Amino acid sequence: MQNYNSKLKIEKDFDIKVRAYKYALRVMALVDNLPQKRSVQIIVDQLLRAATSVGANIIEAQAASSRRDFVNFMTHALKSGNECKFWLGLLRDGSLASPNIINPLLSETKEITNIVATIVMNTKANR
Repeated sequence: MQNYNSKLKIEKDFDIKVRAYKYALRVMALVDNLPQKRSVQIIVDQLLRAATSVGANIIEAQAASSRRDFVNFMTHALKSGNECKFWLGLLRDGSLASPNIINPLLSETKEITNIVATIVMNTKANR
């Protein structure tokens, strides 16, 4: 588990779709290496759904049929990202995963949600 961050190179990508995709892959790698405890599995199921939902909703937003539809999908991506912060925090603070592994993921989660929030705000402002 200590080689986790070295397995998936952390890169700052400017394409939010690519960044969300790589983020989901990092979360998948994390959950596959966590202990098989009941508490962990419940958190992991929720985290995995939320983390993959971020990218899926961003992709859906790209094919939106209207500005309102676009904002709706991006808002769902934002909400899923915020949910990820909660689950990652529980893993870290419940001593279920090392802060050395969780903190970089939390940082990436915050950056992605900040970008998505900015997109939502700018899209709403440009009506």
